[in-house]
Amino acid sequence: MTDSGDLAIPDDYGLLLDSLKERVRSAQAQARRTVNTQLISLYWSIGQDILTRQEQDGWGSGVIGRLAQDLHTEFPDMKGLSRSNLFYMRGFAAAWPEPIVQQAVGQLPWGHITVLLDKKLGHDARNWYAAAAVEHGWSRNVLMNMIMNKTLERSGAAPSNFARQLVAPDSELAQQIAKDPYNFEFLGLSGEVAERDLEQRLMDRMVETLRELGPGFAFVGRQVHFDVDGDDFYLDLLFFHVEQLRYVVIELKTGKFKPDHIGQLQFYIALVEDRLRREAHAPTVGILVCGSHKDHTVRYALNQAGSPMAVSSYTYETLPSNEKAALPSEDDLSTALDWAQNPASQD
Repeated sequence: MTDSGDLAIPDDYGLLLDSLKERVRSAQAQARRTVNTQLISLYWSIGQDILTRQEQDGWGSGVIGRLAQDLHTEFPDMKGLSRSNLFYMRGFAAAWPEPIVQQAVGQLPWGHITVLLDKKLGHDARNWYAAAAVEHGWSRNVLMNMIMNKTLERSGAAPSNFARQLVAPDSELAQQIAKDPYNFEFLGLSGEVAERDLEQRLMDRMVETLRELGPGFAFVGRQVHFDVDGDDFYLDLLFFHVEQLRYVVIELKTGKFKPDHIGQLQFYIALVEDRLRREAHAPTVGILVCGSHKDHTVRYALNQAGSPMAVSSYTYETLPSNEKAALPSEDDLSTALDWAQNPASQD
């Protein structure tokens, strides 16, 4: 026992306090999730009732406006019962006609759901983005950026030889981590750049780089050195995919794809396999990221490769500078999304 004035503090007091803090935080998080689930279920049920009334009784927008006024009068302190939000609820029920309690979207905050509705996605795309947002804990702004950057369409799109070099289902898993093209617009580059400059920018913006690579990537090293019989070799970027338990070698080429790039990447994959891979790890894969590539040339080259690899292109200029300047800023977009989430405060 340790005395502190008149108070005897047990030796294990710190461990107990840490345990209680964690228990309280866990209970608070669970309470927030429960409240959110109840709110989302309420919004879906209101939207379902509005849909049914419109189909059966021909409700128009005027009736929905009156309903919003009466609900606000009855519940003046409750946000989210505005006319515009009731229309969102209607769209919510139309987009997910089945009860949403057991669906991924039912676990999302309302602001995330309004983003999914605003983007006019197809059924499968809505469910894919909703599930990804839940699984990876995307914020509302990250979700919006993922949709705007067409993450679904680019994921798994890179030409590869994974199906030949890896057994199923490992080949399918590897395919999903190779996007085409990679969107490096966050680097703020324009025109032609040297490979080292591109590499340095990716390192300077590592948070955005990892986000663009996708969930599960962890940075291992840059210009990773290998000594082979006295000769020095340096691979550009090395990552480890913590979900698939595999090393991912990334080589950067700022120009057009050339078949001899495959041989260099294959050499680095072999080095990582021999020097770094452990027994519990899945096979190492490589991704060659180049300025551009022609599909037939890439596929001929991949057919001759003896290591699992994919070839992707990248882009960092999606709009002319005058059009980009006319776009709303991130703050403007956040303000608009805040309005969409809490429109009652604007009415």
